[in-house]
Amino acid sequence: MSIQVKDVMGAVAIAVVENASFADIVTAMRRYAVGAVTVIDADRRPVGVISEDDLILKEIDTVRHTVTIFESGRTRAEHKKAAATLAAELMTSPAITVTPDTPLKDAARTMHDSRIKQLPVIDLLTGRMIGTLHEADVLRVFTRPAEELEADIRQLAGDGFSITVDRGIVTIGGRVERASQAIALVERIRRLEGVVDVVSELACPGDDLAEAGRPDPRSAPTRRSSSVIRGR
Repeated sequence: MSIQVKDVMGAVAIAVVENASFADIVTAMRRYAVGAVTVIDADRRPVGVISEDDLILKEIDTVRHTVTIFESGRTRAEHKKAAATLAAELMTSPAITVTPDTPLKDAARTMHDSRIKQLPVIDLLTGRMIGTLHEADVLRVFTRPAEELEADIRQLAGDGFSITVDRGIVTIGGRVERASQAIALVERIRRLEGVVDVVSELACPGDDLAEAGRPDPRSAPTRRSSSVIRGR
């Protein structure tokens, strides 16, 4: 089962309007215990994001009235934010958004690559903000019930395999014809939402990796929570 943003997202759209004051922004962050808020326009469409880093410039930047030719663009932007009092002046734009149907893995990758802790969720048709996806929401996949995760693995792997799930770690046993098949199966299982790691106890009489001149995976050092392949 492919988990999407709508399966874990928060239904509360944590946002402020463009003319929200500095104090209003701080109040919203404290009320919802978040490190950032989305800025929306009059039609509830995200136009930017304000983080705690943007607000803290008010405290640490003491040179708000002087601009020199020696300053970098980043420094000038920080001075400008430090002097700002409204959301439209403080925000970083444009806002990075996801939709309810966005695969959770894609949303997590966006968070990681953009170094952000939450994403506004928008309606695909209207562009309006309908919720918020937090890092904690993404991590909820690792608390999936073992029975649910095992059912997904059995659907993916098919019949003839023994499967156990313990706190997200999957152990799979059985027999496949080739070492490459064992590796491919383990990697497909590893990509399932909620899988922490995979321990392979798969037996494979045929070693097509060695036949192709590749290193024999059985000769490489392994750790317990790795894809260990048992041969003949």
